[in-house]
Amino acid sequence: MHNSDRLPPRDLPRRRSGRHRNPLSFDSWVGTPTLVLAVPAETGSSDDGSDGAGIGAEMADLVRAYRPEVTLRHGRAGSPDLVEALAGLESREDHPLRGVVVPLVTGPHRPTSEAVDAAVAEAGADVRVTEALGPHPMLAETLHLRLAEAGFVRADRMRLISVVAPGTQMTDGVVVGAVGGDEGISAAGVTAVLLAARLGITVLPADLEDRGSLDDAFQQLSAAGCARPVIAPCAVGPEFPAERLDELARHYDARASAPLGAGSTLAKIAALRYAEVLNTLGAEVPPTADDVPAPVGSRHRQEE
Repeated sequence: MHNSDRLPPRDLPRRRSGRHRNPLSFDSWVGTPTLVLAVPAETGSSDDGSDGAGIGAEMADLVRAYRPEVTLRHGRAGSPDLVEALAGLESREDHPLRGVVVPLVTGPHRPTSEAVDAAVAEAGADVRVTEALGPHPMLAETLHLRLAEAGFVRADRMRLISVVAPGTQMTDGVVVGAVGGDEGISAAGVTAVLLAARLGITVLPADLEDRGSLDDAFQQLSAAGCARPVIAPCAVGPEFPAERLDELARHYDARASAPLGAGSTLAKIAALRYAEVLNTLGAEVPPTADDVPAPVGSRHRQEE
């Protein structure tokens, strides 16, 4: 007979491990290192850096939703901002790691990497620098969103079905623009494949800083019958100036979508990169007995 007065069983939370573990989790015993977001180094632009600073502040607010317990700082690579963000993170005996630097680039980008390394050395900070945000499956989602915002593709996700209707302004071919040379193209190539699966049209990667790479990509699109090409920069923004993107679009008689900018998807990837470093640290340096809190309750009463 069912007893309605009986309390429901108490379910105690269990920590998952292995591939089912929450990827955003990390071991609390390592403390809470500061998360420093490094905005990409600006190249070939006369801009005063206000856009980069704005992206850093906005990304910090978005990442805070995933890591509310973490102190967040941001700075532009190649400027005093980043050195200031790293100030006070010198090594301490009671902390296995004082901070984690996440470069806000979608792939290997030498100017940003060199600027981050120089800032860390100047500040004398005890930090680890994570990998770039990409390649990552969620980057294709963000590129899709930017294309949809510009009206070049449909916003809904479709696989293996063309989203292009004759006589419309929707694109029938996309060039995923990378920065960072061959390594940048390799990372953008993964994103291009995933974006092609979402859109059902031809998507090719190309180096925005290499006219030969762009020429080859647009020739392939033309051979495939593409009449309305679009350049989709797989870049946060500061690493490739907007005026140069507009110039490329005019040169190739194409249109261009906006850079990725700050967004919740990129913020989630940044939080994942942070968690990956701390989980690795936890695996390398196991806690000692002094780090484990003493059990409480009558069964664990200290001996007199």
